[in-house]
Amino acid sequence: MTVLDDRLVSVYDEVLARNPGEAEFHQAVREVFESLTPVVAKHPEYLDSAVIQRLCEPERQIIFRVPWTDDKGQVQLNRGFRVEFNSALGPYKGGLRFHPSVYLGIVKFLGFEQIFKNALTGLPIGGGKGGSDFDPKGRSDAEVMRFCQSFMTELYRHLGEYTDVPAGDIGVGGREIGYLFGQYKRITNRYESGVLTGKGIGWGGSLVRTEATGYGTVYFVDEMLKATGDSFEGKKVVVSGSGNVAIYAVEKVHQLGGTVVAMSDSSGYVVDEKGIDLDLIKDIKEVRRGRIADYAAERGATFVQGGSIWDVPCDIALPCATQNELDENAAVTLVKNGCIIVAEGANMPSTPEAIRVFVEASTLRFAPGKAVNAGGVATSALEMQQNASRDSWSFEYTDQRLASIMRDIHDSCLATADEFGAPGSYTSGANIAGFIRVANAMQAMGVI
Repeated sequence: MTVLDDRLVSVYDEVLARNPGEAEFHQAVREVFESLTPVVAKHPEYLDSAVIQRLCEPERQIIFRVPWTDDKGQVQLNRGFRVEFNSALGPYKGGLRFHPSVYLGIVKFLGFEQIFKNALTGLPIGGGKGGSDFDPKGRSDAEVMRFCQSFMTELYRHLGEYTDVPAGDIGVGGREIGYLFGQYKRITNRYESGVLTGKGIGWGGSLVRTEATGYGTVYFVDEMLKATGDSFEGKKVVVSGSGNVAIYAVEKVHQLGGTVVAMSDSSGYVVDEKGIDLDLIKDIKEVRRGRIADYAAERGATFVQGGSIWDVPCDIALPCATQNELDENAAVTLVKNGCIIVAEGANMPSTPEAIRVFVEASTLRFAPGKAVNAGGVATSALEMQQNASRDSWSFEYTDQRLASIMRDIHDSCLATADEFGAPGSYTSGANIAGFIRVANAMQAMGVI
């Protein structure tokens, strides 16, 4: 474990004391703090003004009851969350996650990461996150609708295009965004397009938003490859997950000349040495809402129940599923098998022990989610721009904007890492660049 500056240790201890039992949030804070020692040495005013302490305390934490009725007429009960973490750069911006694992600590970790991720985009958006322990898997459209309507009936009072703008995350796709937006419109009697992003193209959404997180992940890796005179051509790639991020990461890898040979879901993973059939995986996951085993059965690929997808040899690994999915053993295996790049398409998918293995491996470069997967929220901000101007942009123009933003994030990470004595470290560069932008804005606004 990296040794923290003594002054940061006391702040971190205070975070642990104030937020007991929230392991993921503790992990996210520690990961940022490990990059800040050279920053506080050069700029002690960030500690003297308690800006670091204030950054670790959400501006607002909202927890609420979500009752709804299932198709059998039984009343069900879930818990809803929205953590409005930091608005120094703009309205709170971040997704909603519907998954049984959701609790306050998960939402706070995601919201904390979102602050720095959003800052890295260079766009005027603050950091927030939300969700519920509701599980949409196996629920009918009518049940999902009733849940979403109940959820929004409470949450709407905290939202607004200049206040807080949610989007989707795990378990929240176009269907859920539609139900949530419909209820917001119904309650407020306003067609406030900019209050939610990830909307349908026909009613205020942006082209490329569906693809953005996956595409952005691959654009970032493409810049990593270009930095050493390399490319995706002929590279074997493993992508964990098979949701929105994973599917469109696969699509862009294939467009750039790489071959994705493995994908996964919670039941296991498939290996397809010929390259993942994108049309089939889209049909199974986006239309039929099926399992990855269905792909193996229909394609004649190999399905491994359980196990670790990181056992599959590859040149590039893109963890695009969920937090802490890639542990130390998996990291050792990736290094041993000759992997040259690990880039996080999901939020904090690598454990601290795994990251340590990557950092210590001279043959591998690692890039964190707050930089790599920022394309989704960047395109959400572009959607907000279009909504504000009552405009819509072409796919090509929006995609160009996304690629440009990801290139700028990549370059900013490397330049900042160089400036603060950590050349080549995408983790240090991302943490420091995001932190400085938010901290400077907070300093300028006084004690907030």
